[in-house]
Amino acid sequence: MGHHGPIEITSTQPYEFTSRNKMVALGMIAVGLVSVIAQFATHHEQTWANLLWNNFIFLALGLGATFFLAVQYVAEVGWSAVIKRPLEAMGQSLPVAGLIMILILVFGGHSLYHWMDEGITDPNSPNYDKIIAGKSAFLNPTFFWVRVVLYFVIWSYFARLFRANSLKIDAGEGTTAYLRNRKMAAAFLVLFAVTESTMSWDFIMSIETHWFSTLFAWYTFAGLFVTSIAALAFIVAYLKHRGYLQEVNEHHLHDIGKFMFAFSVFWTYLWFAQFMLIWYSNIPEEVTYFMLRQDHYRGIWLAAFFINFIAPFLILMTRDAKRKKYLLMFMSVVIFIGHWMDFYIMTIPGSMVTIGHHVAAHGADAAGHAHGAIYGSIGWMEIGTTIGFLGLFAYITQLYLSKSPLVVKNHPMMEESLHHAI
Repeated sequence: MGHHGPIEITSTQPYEFTSRNKMVALGMIAVGLVSVIAQFATHHEQTWANLLWNNFIFLALGLGATFFLAVQYVAEVGWSAVIKRPLEAMGQSLPVAGLIMILILVFGGHSLYHWMDEGITDPNSPNYDKIIAGKSAFLNPTFFWVRVVLYFVIWSYFARLFRANSLKIDAGEGTTAYLRNRKMAAAFLVLFAVTESTMSWDFIMSIETHWFSTLFAWYTFAGLFVTSIAALAFIVAYLKHRGYLQEVNEHHLHDIGKFMFAFSVFWTYLWFAQFMLIWYSNIPEEVTYFMLRQDHYRGIWLAAFFINFIAPFLILMTRDAKRKKYLLMFMSVVIFIGHWMDFYIMTIPGSMVTIGHHVAAHGADAAGHAHGAIYGSIGWMEIGTTIGFLGLFAYITQLYLSKSPLVVKNHPMMEESLHHAI
């Protein structure tokens, strides 16, 4: 049954970012800083892999939200008008993610990426690698840094632009500002299609420079997007729990739950397609990727698959499950943990191999340590780092939610969203 008659917008005030919530977020950030410092003191090079892994997830939350926001504008979707402010707030973390990523690459890039080693493309160097030299047209420092800077300039610019125009809708520009966002969203989606693909090659796939997969950009996108949708579900449900976003009804929750379910299945399809094709063809330079993970990370590798597929598939399949805010909050945590493990599998094994090579290069006495460095693990320092990044994301998101009304006033499709029923 749909709603009939007028529905009053009650979320005209900003979110109250209480001192308690600020202290919780800052405390989480402090835990992260302590964990990073402790790891620097004990496992210096492995810290860069840990930071890359966790900052990539932090980046995924903001980038996936901005992508989803752009899709809403281009498709002229009405139902999502009441949840655009949380999406805008999530996207404001992109400049911070970019700054942290650049610092990781500047100071830790040589610990993470074998292709950055000195003399790797020089035939006269003892470090020469013919395969990497063949990819140097793309993987060279100058072009790499141009791409990295462009990624974060483009993403941050559009995330800020969408929010600025959204605030102008509040201020009375209404349809004009909305149509401006729709036009800019179309441009963003074209740029996103290119930059997300090359970003996944630059930040993740190039860790294992000899390996490649034509599905990798799609696979990265699926994980990135479903993780951000899970975060959106948690934020919207939490705001409703706190008494905000009364305009969001069970039908809106249902739609968010459908995206969580659908893209969990899509991610599973890509996981299986990438694995099956490589396993079936059995080409040496391709299968090494999965051999490393099967031999030394089997538990995490399989757990990520089953958590990301079985849990959403069984729990979110029914109509009622997608409409319960507390169940959505629970499933968003489950999906986040599953993809946290999947991003670990994507980044850490290859990074540990590179670190092992670097340690071994220091001499025969270090060779024994090099072998051990190949195998990473999840300990308190890794978990603490994740807590720190989640605290940073929570702080930024709540800060921007507190700067404007939680529902876009004067949105051209607000009436449709308020009466949304499926």
